[in-house]
Amino acid sequence: MPAVSLEKAKAVLSEFTLVQKKTSFDTLEAGYENYTKFINEFWTAKQRQANSIHEISYRACYKPQLPRFFIDIFTKPGDVVYDPFAGRGTTLIEAALMGRNIVSNDVNPLSQLLTEPRLNVPTLDQIEERLDEIQIEESRADIDLSMFYHKDTESEIISLRDQLDNSNYVDNWIRMVATNRLTGHSAGFFSGYTLPPNQAASQKSQITINERLGITPAYKNTKEIILKKSKSLQRNLNPEMIKQLREIGSSAIFSSRDARTTSHIPNESVDLTVTSPPFLNIVRYADDNWLRCWFNSIDVSVVERKIALCRTVESWSDMMGNVFDELYRITVPGGWVAFEVGEINNGKIKLDEYVLPLGLESGFGCAGIMVNSQNFTKTSNIWGVDNMKTGTNTNRIVLLNKPK
Repeated sequence: MPAVSLEKAKAVLSEFTLVQKKTSFDTLEAGYENYTKFINEFWTAKQRQANSIHEISYRACYKPQLPRFFIDIFTKPGDVVYDPFAGRGTTLIEAALMGRNIVSNDVNPLSQLLTEPRLNVPTLDQIEERLDEIQIEESRADIDLSMFYHKDTESEIISLRDQLDNSNYVDNWIRMVATNRLTGHSAGFFSGYTLPPNQAASQKSQITINERLGITPAYKNTKEIILKKSKSLQRNLNPEMIKQLREIGSSAIFSSRDARTTSHIPNESVDLTVTSPPFLNIVRYADDNWLRCWFNSIDVSVVERKIALCRTVESWSDMMGNVFDELYRITVPGGWVAFEVGEINNGKIKLDEYVLPLGLESGFGCAGIMVNSQNFTKTSNIWGVDNMKTGTNTNRIVLLNKPK
């Protein structure tokens, strides 16, 4: 399949319809030229159901339908797909399911711990057998977790933490699932009732929650929860998919570097980047993941120092400008970047209007800006992101192309 040209990409977006809803248009001026905004509902929950292997909780992640849209149009099997801000790995897992090779980067090493095990899927029998081998010993954590866990549950968590071997793919799967079952607001989590599973309350906040609701953490059987979640994650997989994921995983590149300095990725080696960067200081990823980092022996203070939390659009733009320079270096001639951002400050600041000039300055051409309209979910409001007030109301994707 030849690379899709700028003109072809514009035609695809212009002619796109979903449920008889035609694309509407607007313009954005940058560098004395006008660029088209394509406005539509490009992917919805009514489209192809995402594979169950994606169902890992993580703060501020987009739906798998978003990267699939671009992977399907702009790549062919065997091409390389990259995400410099990989998060839970949505872009990479979807690319692997579609037979594309992957390169993953995220400054938080937690990202690799959440993504790589889903490329090396063990059987349920292997998982159960390994869980039976874990020797449960009565023990307490090196920090106070009594506000989250029953003492017996805490002992099981500590036993898992201490006995899982990170060189074993079955153990890595168990660690990944356990990491995602640490806290939540239903019976399917290790903790008592707490905030949604995409973020962790502080110890002080959890004490307040317990007092307000008059609850103490009940015992949870960690083995049963891990097995149940493993079965749910694998329910849409078949042997061919598992084999393909493993083949893609065998050559995948993972790193935990600053996205501005990825010298380990060769020049002109990436066909498509689909990513969503941190939005200013709206989401504090280290704060949300302190308990997950603890479970995985990651120093959250080190991670927090590495995560660039920009308080102004100007400082954010400076950082993203360097990211685009690096993306230009690694993108093949004719390759693409789909850069998803949103709008902040009551909808007054639309980050795509800042991203477009940055991409142009780095040498990219632009096919336009896709504006995917969406309604806020309950989870978005739980984040403290009110519709059109603080966080994003739409997916806004700046679609960039490296000239041949």
